[in-house]
Amino acid sequence: MMNKKILYIVVLLVISLGTFTSCSDYLDSSSYFKDRLTEEKVFQSKVYSEEWLANVFEELRGINADVASKGVTPHNFADDMYYGDRDSDYDPSKDELSYNKFKMGLYTENAKQGTWTRCYRGIRNASTFIHNIYMNTEMSENEIEDYRGQARFARAYLYWLLLRKYGPIPLLPDEGLDYTDSYNDLAIPRSTYEDCAEFISNEMLLAAHEMEALGMVRGQDGSARPSVGAALATRAKVLIYAASPLANGNNSTFATQLVDDQGNMLLSQDYQEEKWAKAAAAAKDVIELGIYHLYTVPVQLTGDDATIIPPDDNNFSGKAWPDGWADIDPAKSYAQVFDGTLLPSGNPELIFTRGNNQDGESIRSMVAHQLPRSATGWNTHGLTQKLVDAYAMNDGTDIPGKDMEIGRGDGSSRVGGYVTQEDYDAGLYRPLMPGVSLQYANREPRFYASVAFNGSFWSLLNESQERNRNQQVFYYRNDPTGNGFNSSNAYWLRTGFGVKKYVHPSDTFEGGDIGNIVFKSEPAIRYADILLMYAEALNELDGAYTIPSWNGGNYNIARDIVEIQKGIHPVRIRAGVPDYPVSAYSDKNELRKRIKRERFIELLAEGQRYYDLRRWMDADEEEALPIYGCNILMSEGERDLFHRPIAVWALETTFADKMWFWPISFSELKRNSRLTQNPGWKYND
Repeated sequence: MMNKKILYIVVLLVISLGTFTSCSDYLDSSSYFKDRLTEEKVFQSKVYSEEWLANVFEELRGINADVASKGVTPHNFADDMYYGDRDSDYDPSKDELSYNKFKMGLYTENAKQGTWTRCYRGIRNASTFIHNIYMNTEMSENEIEDYRGQARFARAYLYWLLLRKYGPIPLLPDEGLDYTDSYNDLAIPRSTYEDCAEFISNEMLLAAHEMEALGMVRGQDGSARPSVGAALATRAKVLIYAASPLANGNNSTFATQLVDDQGNMLLSQDYQEEKWAKAAAAAKDVIELGIYHLYTVPVQLTGDDATIIPPDDNNFSGKAWPDGWADIDPAKSYAQVFDGTLLPSGNPELIFTRGNNQDGESIRSMVAHQLPRSATGWNTHGLTQKLVDAYAMNDGTDIPGKDMEIGRGDGSSRVGGYVTQEDYDAGLYRPLMPGVSLQYANREPRFYASVAFNGSFWSLLNESQERNRNQQVFYYRNDPTGNGFNSSNAYWLRTGFGVKKYVHPSDTFEGGDIGNIVFKSEPAIRYADILLMYAEALNELDGAYTIPSWNGGNYNIARDIVEIQKGIHPVRIRAGVPDYPVSAYSDKNELRKRIKRERFIELLAEGQRYYDLRRWMDADEEEALPIYGCNILMSEGERDLFHRPIAVWALETTFADKMWFWPISFSELKRNSRLTQNPGWKYND
């Protein structure tokens, strides 16, 4: 009997894992069952049901990861972070999607299209699970309901990934289709953005209720299975995207061209403020769970690694966490959320994560590309001057000379001079070391946890030789450590700024062994994101709204400054930076700018910026600006010129309307006669 059961499940899993090539292949797997008996045997078994569900969650890996290196998806890179390898301009053997091709819109309709196939395959298999798990004889009623909720979460999340990347997409009916019909009879048009968002929102709400009995117990540990919080948080993200300018009151030429096969517009031209209220209420649902909070590290007052205490702000500096930063180390608190210090189950702000399971282009792979050549890293993932300038001084003010090169300066000039040995010996400008530009002195703690500036310190404690640990790394041309510009290969930082975020003190890539890099958990949805979304949504309101909560009762939602601060204060306190001035909270436009900047910094390299710029409809301006950085052609003897920002000739960028959404592949357009292409991408039958 056991052999027959194994045979049944192997056959079904092979079917499920196979490569499908027609429209009907994405819709439902029940047509592949040989008979009803086989279906019953699979879903009556807890083990086989779990294997089926695990297979559904496999579709969230690889190209469907939210945070990954550029090998599977380039969407972790925008106007903040770039990648320098895989560039045929420097290595003719590389014919992949380079950063320049990506930023210039020179990819084709066939690029990075695994998302579509994997998502619809997962959607189909999740639907099969949802409709059949009731037959299980080895689970309790609560377990069956919980498992159904997990599958519903997975299905809705796969739809969310499609909506975020491609824009409005076809919503497939659960049942009622005849799979023997022709492709034309099975063809399904794209739904409107509103309908897609509403469907995903409702499904996540239902999933939360289905998981309520057992999913609440899982708390913040979404590394293995989704939780109530993960469903509600995803719902909040979907609703704030639906409230944002791209999908809410969009009267652009692009919006008028994005239509279904009947010519119906897929993006709403009618602005509805209530969408922001619904997004705020959804974020509040997550906050009110009381499960999540921002991670902090206690202050350390002595030793070489003592906390760099932010200056007195007459507010946060004199209070203990969560009301202030007096008893925490802001830099370490931020850094350790990402660097692998914490397991997913021990990280109180991870709401949803794939854990360490992101395939070959995992965050560890990103770190290998961030590490300097002197640690055998690829030394190619870097940051733009615009991102570096966004980090404030430690008193919360803008840095002198901020954005002056892109025409946004305030008339001030950048700071000159360098840290001397005497400065260093006297403990001035910590954590800067001798020879470092004073442009990087006295910056907010997240700057030091995220930016590898010229002359920054790398611990590299997993290096086998002690002499290779605790390095100060410079990016001057012809620097003897090999980290600066080198015309013979592609392994140099185009802007002179590297990435420290995700790098653990022990990390190195010695011997090309990724085992020397600590495992990192992917921050797909993080509590800080929810807090900032809550503040953003409230800020957009003029009226007051009564919105139901997820589990009964109502919220009174309005632009209340105290409520807005509940979203902003925890993020800024943990970061060790002062509150915004009162004038910023009273001005909706000013606060909007500040929240956007906060997300730019706080969510760096978390797969958010690319999509934020699009939902805000800021990408046409922000991604068209030239990329600035240090003059990496200068040697140490010309260090003043090195630190004078210039337009980076090796990094190109532009923006065209076709880049608001990713193109749909020609093969899918051929399979589904009612499917329409995104504007700007040509399709000839």
